[in-house]
Amino acid sequence: MSREGEDGERGSAIVEFVFIAVVVFLPLVYLVAGFSAVQRGVFAADAAAREAGRAMGSAPDPATGETRALAAAALAVQDQSVDATDVRVAFVPPGVTCTATNGGYRPALAPGEEFGVCVTVTVRVPLLPDFVDANTATGQFVVERDRYVDP
Repeated sequence: MSREGEDGERGSAIVEFVFIAVVVFLPLVYLVAGFSAVQRGVFAADAAAREAGRAMGSAPDPATGETRALAAAALAVQDQSVDATDVRVAFVPPGVTCTATNGGYRPALAPGEEFGVCVTVTVRVPLLPDFVDANTATGQFVVERDRYVDP
């Protein structure tokens, strides 16, 4: 028996492993990282909308409420490790979805008033340039102000 055939195959397993690692594992890792970034943005938008709604709903007046809502949304987004400079907060009348938001509605904070809070977060996918910011996540939270507050 000759061992010449076996010597010709020596080291090919390492080459095959490196090839598989580059072709299969690197794209898989990138997909997981991209999916994680998008999911983090969705969680950030939902949490920010909830916290902004609570801040606005418990405020004594609309101006203070907007300031509190913006701060609460920024804090909730930072908690999810998302860049807080890409956060937009808007308010909508009851029954209106966030896709129709133009940002012109301001709640009066009257007792028993109901309104929606929409927070849009721009999601950055890893290794994509900054000008690719078409990926956004929007969270909505419906606030019903307590009926028994002093106006």
